[in-house]
Amino acid sequence: MTNLVLAAQSAQGSGMSMIIMMVAIFAIMWFFMIKPQQKKQKEIQKFQNELTEGQQVITGGGIYGTVKSIDLTKNTVDIKIARDVVITVDKSYVFKDTANVPMQK
Repeated sequence: MTNLVLAAQSAQGSGMSMIIMMVAIFAIMWFFMIKPQQKKQKEIQKFQNELTEGQQVITGGGIYGTVKSIDLTKNTVDIKIARDVVITVDKSYVFKDTANVPMQK
């Protein structure tokens, strides 16, 4: 009889430790995966909202160019990619051109 009581108490303790372990794993995932991704997404959104004409950018398709004009009503950006070649891209597919940005020390 006492063995059954001890076994029941042991099972309850392992269930609680399992819940604590799951919470700890979620917290670790949040700090190392989800939070940095949210921070990066906010930086991209900030860059896209602060686009200016003449700025060097890269599109989501990998095309480098210079912002020629921005149409806020259509949410598009005209990008000059070569002499007399201008493409229109959705604003959400325009990213910072890190190749032409000087490295920070």
